[in-house]
Amino acid sequence: MNDAAVATEKFDATEVPVPPGVFALTVTSVKHYTDRLFKFRLTRPASFRFRSGEFVMIGLPGAERPVFRAYSIASPSWDEELEFYSIKVPGGPLTEHLQKIAVGDTVLMRKKPTGTLVNDALLGGKRLWMFSTGTGIAPFASLIRDPETYEKFDEVVLTHTCREVNELTYGEELRQLLNEDPLVGEYAPAFRLYNTTTRSPSPNTGRITDLMQSGKLWKDLNVSTINPETDRAMICGSMDMLKDIKTLLEGFGLSEGSNNRPDTFVVERAFVD
Repeated sequence: MNDAAVATEKFDATEVPVPPGVFALTVTSVKHYTDRLFKFRLTRPASFRFRSGEFVMIGLPGAERPVFRAYSIASPSWDEELEFYSIKVPGGPLTEHLQKIAVGDTVLMRKKPTGTLVNDALLGGKRLWMFSTGTGIAPFASLIRDPETYEKFDEVVLTHTCREVNELTYGEELRQLLNEDPLVGEYAPAFRLYNTTTRSPSPNTGRITDLMQSGKLWKDLNVSTINPETDRAMICGSMDMLKDIKTLLEGFGLSEGSNNRPDTFVVERAFVD
């Protein structure tokens, strides 16, 4: 991929040359959580449709060949805007500039959404596990606010692992929003959030895989270990975490599924730079 420089000046979405198959969207809000994490919201074209949990390719105008990276849509499919949750990468060909966007700026988005973290890729079950690290929580931010998720599963458990406690704020905000949401608020009692940290001390310190293997996760949540007859899972995060959780799930008897062959767990392998 050509990592051409991306201009950081403001652009008017109505004046940006838009390549075929790309939307030019306007930034409606930006919130910085830490020096490493931020979220932003964009206008949503009336013609754009996606399934909760899918991702799109995001870029910035100004370069001869804009750099695009995969970003999970963090807002549910019914939302009037599009939300994204991003890490800031020093020297990253896209995030180095994306982290500087402000309200009114333009962001490019390719028109075709895709991804495996969708309800259609899983067989029905009783409990849905969502395993995430860092910004891998983004697709689950979409899914936990989709009524279809709670129509398919009786209980939804989201685990979110970050290095520091202050990096868990986005997930805590999601839990509060779910409680207050007029569309899915009634399902809030079916949702559980389990936070862990790997560097700073917290009630649950350690990699989620270690907490699974030690039994602490099951004990803390007062649930039995994963049962292939009733439990389903989705995984999104670092490459090492994807591999380790996948191995653990297969050890419990679960099998990886896809859009064209639904099964008992799915993995998202697209990631931000």
